[in-house]
Amino acid sequence: MSYQSLEEALQTVGSPVELLRNSQIGPYAFPVVRAEFTNWRDEQRAWRETCALLDQSHHMTDLHVEGPDALQLLSDLGVNSFKNFRVNQAKQFVACNHNGYVIGDAILFYLDENRFNLVGRPPVADWLQFNLETREYRASAERDERSAVNQGRRKSFRYQVQGPNAVQVMEKVTGRPVPGIRFFNMDVFTIAGRDIRALRHGMVGQPGWELFGPWEYADQVRDAIVEAGQEYGIRQVGAKAYATTCLESGWIPSPLPAIYVGEEMKGYRKWLSPKSYEATASLGGSYYSRDITDYYLTPYDLGYGPFVKFDHDFVGREALEKMADHPRRKKVTLVWNGEDVARVFRSLFHTGGDIAKYIDFPLANYSTLPYDQVLKNGKTVGVSTYTGYTYNERAMISLAIIDIEHSELGTELMVVWGEEGRGSLKPTVERHVQAEIRATVAPVPYAEVARVAYRPR
Repeated sequence: MSYQSLEEALQTVGSPVELLRNSQIGPYAFPVVRAEFTNWRDEQRAWRETCALLDQSHHMTDLHVEGPDALQLLSDLGVNSFKNFRVNQAKQFVACNHNGYVIGDAILFYLDENRFNLVGRPPVADWLQFNLETREYRASAERDERSAVNQGRRKSFRYQVQGPNAVQVMEKVTGRPVPGIRFFNMDVFTIAGRDIRALRHGMVGQPGWELFGPWEYADQVRDAIVEAGQEYGIRQVGAKAYATTCLESGWIPSPLPAIYVGEEMKGYRKWLSPKSYEATASLGGSYYSRDITDYYLTPYDLGYGPFVKFDHDFVGREALEKMADHPRRKKVTLVWNGEDVARVFRSLFHTGGDIAKYIDFPLANYSTLPYDQVLKNGKTVGVSTYTGYTYNERAMISLAIIDIEHSELGTELMVVWGEEGRGSLKPTVERHVQAEIRATVAPVPYAEVARVAYRPR
């Protein structure tokens, strides 16, 4: 059946949860980039031990916003402060609904006066574009869709170079000392004779830069970096390993957009296409509730509390002011028990009867929006939202949001792996039985180097 909008799809199906639980879309796609250039274990090791080149050119949506009211639009929708935001800076932009629940987050680049670029999964770009089109802002927007939507016709390339040897690689490829750019600030590098924007960044706490420029320079810039990095152990990172970087750095990339119910968001749901991310994303995992709002997350749940600044009016401010001093949950890393993980794999070798849900390596997501139930003494105390294996830590870990009283380091909890009723109708889900896996609460970020690098100064 064809629908005209997300709202029409919801009215027909009758339940946001059932629409998303049975979506035929699998995990979030990392298109075009090879799954592995060498092997994902050594590619993971590269960002910890030598130098890694990650291709971010294909999986994120870019929204270019410009005009005299562009900054006002961002300020009206973002929980962040914009008081000291300047050209050649960037920040993690977080947008919430009217009740203070997260719609999404993305990286916001301040490129020039009245000119910005927002980069990330589609929900934040969609929400900004809707408000720009339906309210009176003197600004315009241009979308550069991810490759899964536009068949690879991108306007810009985006690479990341990071690891202990990243400084040496960048100095060799540019032929000059690397400028001392502060974290999340930008400068211009000349690579292969091309001027390229560089954001000081590091996804797992190692020295690094995010490099971006016109698409026609992509191959020249990549090849120059690879050549310069040979003596420093550079490895190109494929889609398999890239998808696990956030596990070590502690960023949850997949909160469910808080837009599916409520009169205040109805106009937005009517605006959203039935083929939009919000309409087609799949919701999976052992956590199940018929109430879609039980899946909603706050900035405080996701560790974004320091970003929330009440120095301006923005959508959701009043609700967040009430939450600010009384957070209920905390983001943590869960380290899964290796013996229990092995038990799940052993079920694959028993003839007859159901198996436990397969755990894929290195990333174990089988839906766009993974939500697994976390228990303490049989009671639900949180959700596990992103799971995978890190060769650097020799561990299966997940990023989770846990009730504060059960979030102390070393606490043993239980993750329920697999879906209820032997699985939903998603094609990525085989028939299976649920399994309980012991997990221990650990810091977030889990990688010590990331915890130290991200510590506020």
